[in-house]
Amino acid sequence: MPQERAEPLGAPNHDAYAAEAEQRWGGTHAWAESARRTSAYTEEDWQRHEAEATALSARLADAMHTDVPADGALAMDLAEEHRAHLSRWFYDCTYDIHRGLADLYVSDPRFTAAFDRTSPGLAAYLRSAILANATRHA
Repeated sequence: MPQERAEPLGAPNHDAYAAEAEQRWGGTHAWAESARRTSAYTEEDWQRHEAEATALSARLADAMHTDVPADGALAMDLAEEHRAHLSRWFYDCTYDIHRGLADLYVSDPRFTAAFDRTSPGLAAYLRSAILANATRHA
């Protein structure tokens, strides 16, 4: 399923998890919307998506390495960019959905490893920033 290319930033072998993802989220509006959108994406679209995701991940890592607090304005703004990135490319990523993804990023070792390839600890940092951002917008 093309949606698997969406998560996480820079994740390898998206198609290997397609059946699992469809089993978990296949009946949701977000899944249907993502499938609709991604079915029309070209390889160039996917490359643009990956470039945006990689750049955002690098900016998050830079914030983490310069001791920007995960609940600080800059980190929360980057978390908001992450949410907007998902909304732009896949489905309306509500704050509740984003919170759920944040938890997945640290509870599923595959997601954690994908983020932490950019920088060790990035998955946990992003989770904290996402949760703080969602609270800020509540």
